Amino acid sequence: MFCAKSWSLFAYRFNSDIEGLRLLVSRIIEMSSLTSTVNALLAKSDRPAVRAFFLSMAALTVALILALYSGAAAQLGNLFLASATALTALVVAGWVAVTLVPTLAKRTPLRWIGYRMEYRITRDGWIYILGIVLVALAAINTGNNLLFLILASLIASILMSGILSSITLAGVELKLHLPEHIFAGQPVRASVELRNEKLTLPSFSLRVEAAKTKKQPAAAMLETPVYFPYLPRQQSVKQNVPLLFLQRGVYRQEAFKIVTRFPFGFLQKSRRMDLATEALVYPAVAASSEFLEVLPGLQGAMESNAKGRGQDLYALRGYLPNDSARHVHWKASARFGSLMVREFAREDDCRVLLVFDPQSPAASATPQSNERESFERAVTFCAALAWNFHERDALLEFRSAEASTPPAPASENIFAILRHLALVQPIAPNSRPELLNQLAADPDSFKIIVTSQPRGSIPSELWNTSYIVFASDLSA
Repeated sequence: MFCAKSWSLFAYRFNSDIEGLRLLVSRIIEMSSLTSTVNALLAKSDRPAVRAFFLSMAALTVALILALYSGAAAQLGNLFLASATALTALVVAGWVAVTLVPTLAKRTPLRWIGYRMEYRITRDGWIYILGIVLVALAAINTGNNLLFLILASLIASILMSGILSSITLAGVELKLHLPEHIFAGQPVRASVELRNEKLTLPSFSLRVEAAKTKKQPAAAMLETPVYFPYLPRQQSVKQNVPLLFLQRGVYRQEAFKIVTRFPFGFLQKSRRMDLATEALVYPAVAASSEFLEVLPGLQGAMESNAKGRGQDLYALRGYLPNDSARHVHWKASARFGSLMVREFAREDDCRVLLVFDPQSPAASATPQSNERESFERAVTFCAALAWNFHERDALLEFRSAEASTPPAPASENIFAILRHLALVQPIAPNSRPELLNQLAADPDSFKIIVTSQPRGSIPSELWNTSYIVFASDLSA
């Protein structure tokens, strides 16, 4: 019995020691985390500024003590000591004002002063202000101290709402990341990043939206706001947002706004950020088969004039012992009385010169809508052809009135071609087109010419060495 009691007492003390050891370890861990946080803040802080701050506080404390001692000495009748201590206090305070205050002013980041804050009172805020007016009238008519206390609390809530919303917007930086390549009509995902530069305070309930300007009355990129519920201190948060550009060209957004209703929703404050963003949108590239179905003769014109691996028939020849039986053309073999083998046109060595003719009636001062649509269809078709050659890894050369690329694999110059097609504008038709005359002088290369000009405007020399696509032949 005695042994059992001794053992239970020993176990109780052992468990108590274990719990005490656990508490000690947890406190040590908390102290180490606090120490690491303090060290991180000290590492990020400006040490000369911190040193000047503490030195000025110590000097002002000494000046305050001397001023109090001077007052006590004056009451005791010791005017000399009172004058000396008062003069010393003024000298110390003046030294702080002349030497330390300018140093602190230079090293203090005052970027928040330059923030352009815009605010408006929300519907909830107007209802709240109406309630304040009613309480104020009741307090004035009755003279009740409790109503005056409630009125002061209501006004203080409005004041705190403005202060907290300003703190939430301060120190927040915005970045907008767009994909490198954007095609018209294809949704892409952009990234909106907010970073909180404040050392101690987080931000709450932020909304990023496009800002309207005089040059750009409507939003060009962010059509819907992007919401950030919480932004920790010294951290960044990203939100992915889908974007859709319906037409080719350059899209610009000159400014954005960061909006918040934190904390009560009475005020909506916004901070304007001049962040010029530009996106180049390539023409839409549809599947090449859709365009080739529109012009069935184009597929045969794009084939190489050499035999090789492909799907289209190049020629028939006699059977050789190493030929595959799958390539035997049985109908031709029965007709000739001997085995005949099919050879296919080589598609993996395609070399083509793609030409876009920007001359169009759409360049007139008052173009008709069908002329502009015809020009845009020609641009889209040319971009789809270039992308088709890129998928086939063809040797591609591109020419236009204001741009040209040397012969190279399509994977190397495809985006240079698309970049030109994204920015190309119609040119007034010329009776002696220089581009088409230069192409007529080069009869050796196979050319695909895409134009929005009417039939009969192409030199006759190009018809023998070119395949010409008219925009009028393309379906809308």
